[in-house]
This record gives sequence, C-alpha cells and structure tokens, in this order.
Amino acid sequence: MDSHHMIHMANSIALNFSAYPREEAIKLTTQHLQDFWEPRMRRQLHEYVAQGGSGLHELAAEAEKRLKK
Repeated sequence: MDSHHMIHMANSIALNFSAYPREEAIKLTTQHLQDFWEPRMRRQLHEYVAQGGSGLHELAAEAEKRLKK
C-alpha cells in the first residue's frame, strides 16, 4: 500500500477516537489496527514508524507501539 494512503488511514482511525480520553483513544486505535488491519499492513506501519513516522497522528504512533509485533 502507498505510504500516504496508509498514513491517511491510520490518522483517520486515530482522529475517530480522539474525542475519548487519551488512554482510551490509544487503546481503541490499537484494537482497531489489531482487529481490522491485516499483518502486512501492520508490518508496513511498524516499518514506517521505524523510519521516523513523519505525519502520523500522535495517537496512531502510540497505538503502533502497543500493537503485537
């Protein structure tokens, strides 16, 4: 998947949950990524963050850290 599209998707998920308290928003974003993103997409997200993660919403970046690797 194109990196820009992946960032947009991850950020959209994070923004969707951003109205919740921070910890709950991170938990819900993490759960969504775990439940609905296929392993290949999660690997791409991990690789993107390892390269700096530019443009990734803070909640999405925190969720990435909590994903089962």
